[in-house]
Amino acid sequence: MSAEAVGEVEAEGKVLILRRIHVTYHLRLAPDKREAARRAYERHAEYCPVARSIGSSVAITTSLEMEDLAEDAAE
Repeated sequence: MSAEAVGEVEAEGKVLILRRIHVTYHLRLAPDKREAARRAYERHAEYCPVARSIGSSVAITTSLEMEDLAEDAAE
């Protein structure tokens, strides 16, 4: 798994303020693990310390990209 985050910053007066963050998760997994990964992804933000800490002041969005492992690599 890897993740890529992109933040959007806006000027408020002379101060730069982080307004939005989008995180894309890249996950390589066996095809039979997709449903479990989707369920974990759908609930992860409520258990993420960063999202819980800044979520009230910064808009956080996420997306999940799944790629199947080759059958011999999944064993």
